[in-house]
Amino acid sequence: MKYHFVSLLIGIFFIPSFKTLQAQAGSGAFIAGDFADPSAIKTKGSYYATGTSSEWAPHFPIYTSKDLRHWEQTGYVFDKTPEWASGSFWAPEYYFHNNTYYIYYTARRKADNISCIGVATSKYPDRGFKDQGVIVSYGKEAIDAFVYNDNGQLFITFKAYGLDDRPIEILGSRLSADGLKLEGEVFSLLKDNNRIGMEGQSIVKNGDYYYLFYSAGNCCGSGCSYNVRVARSKSFTGPYEDYNQNPILASNEAWKCPGHGTFVKQDDGKHIYIHHAYNKESNVFTGREGMLAVLDWRNENDWPSLVTQATSNTNPNNIATTFKEKQAGHYWQWDFRNSTPVVKQQKGAFYLSGTFKESNKTGVALTVRPVSHDFDVTTTVVNSNEALKGLVFYGDAKAAIGIGAIGNKVEFWMVNDDKRTILATKDIKAGVPVQLKLTMKPDLSCEVFYKQAEAGWQQIGSGIKQDLGFLPQWDRSPRPGLHFKGAPDQHAAFSSFELINR
Repeated sequence: MKYHFVSLLIGIFFIPSFKTLQAQAGSGAFIAGDFADPSAIKTKGSYYATGTSSEWAPHFPIYTSKDLRHWEQTGYVFDKTPEWASGSFWAPEYYFHNNTYYIYYTARRKADNISCIGVATSKYPDRGFKDQGVIVSYGKEAIDAFVYNDNGQLFITFKAYGLDDRPIEILGSRLSADGLKLEGEVFSLLKDNNRIGMEGQSIVKNGDYYYLFYSAGNCCGSGCSYNVRVARSKSFTGPYEDYNQNPILASNEAWKCPGHGTFVKQDDGKHIYIHHAYNKESNVFTGREGMLAVLDWRNENDWPSLVTQATSNTNPNNIATTFKEKQAGHYWQWDFRNSTPVVKQQKGAFYLSGTFKESNKTGVALTVRPVSHDFDVTTTVVNSNEALKGLVFYGDAKAAIGIGAIGNKVEFWMVNDDKRTILATKDIKAGVPVQLKLTMKPDLSCEVFYKQAEAGWQQIGSGIKQDLGFLPQWDRSPRPGLHFKGAPDQHAAFSSFELINR
């Protein structure tokens, strides 16, 4: 039987059916799981949010909500990578102007690998974005755009000098009326004279002052030190005076390293600070999760405070599908630098193949975001060939682990430090569907299982306690999902997929 595959890069397979991207009970996250550098915008009756996608494609996921607490994914800003960009899709920032939605974003320029700020526009907040190319290229990097309208004059601000042996600065420039090019000289708003780190800025006017909120410290990874600080000025262009009681938002008993946020105003007039933080329990395995804090003013010209808001969502972000929908879900993403997945979903089956770089020892990984470091992921493989077909827990092409069926065997495998190892194998009946399960445990180890026909689950490599600490990357969490490693004329066929977070 011949299967006609269509690349996910086309983007036609995504439908707004995934409604479980919510926080676990008591977590405090408004969008749980890896959702760094979030930005939100309010339209009539709805909110929209987007965040960093880093090296995952499609780029910059978009969610919508009626109340800032319950969110549904609607798609992505870019289903296809912009021509000028090569990776590191960070810090998207919503803005609305001239009946047009703008998203200013950071990415690496293909020509020289320098991080620049690009912009995309649409008449809609959640679809139809057209890339307008690079708008800010400045020295060794320009990242973290924020746009502000000061009495009719548009300004853009950004971080510079983070890769130089000199203090980081938050810089600004006037923007053209159409929001698509810089005008005049670049100016400095705030300089990091104490070398504490400075980025992720946003500005709010209250009373006589402009308040510049920014993140200080190290953003990412287990050694992060992020916190939120504020400075103010009576002029938008500065100079800005730092608050002597900074930081105004820091780690607490449940969350660490909060930062990189912008504001959205509720109907009641309150400004809500949309930012990220690491859950102290799951840490880098669930990444920087979306958080909410209320901006509070004691008096008009007093310094503000930020008060973290907890949510009461109980949906644990579980996914279960037997692929009977006409199109694949929005939740699938992949490492676009190292592979190009090709899929077809039809009549209760999901077909996965694709190409990958010769240096990629992992293969094709089509992944979803976990919201816990304690979960089961299962699938059923229904075809038999000499390609490896199954489950993966993927950090990077050089850091992954998984279980798959290949011929008449089930294989427990690992790629660590770019070295591929077969940890254990078991014989199976060829031509009979096989169910596979990968369990991540709270001690950051994993176990793998298989079963066929009416038999129960059987563990592979029961004596192996494989630590997963090698999986997380510095700016993103690892993800479980479906896996294929084979020749271009081969494929994997699945009849089910399930992710259960505990």
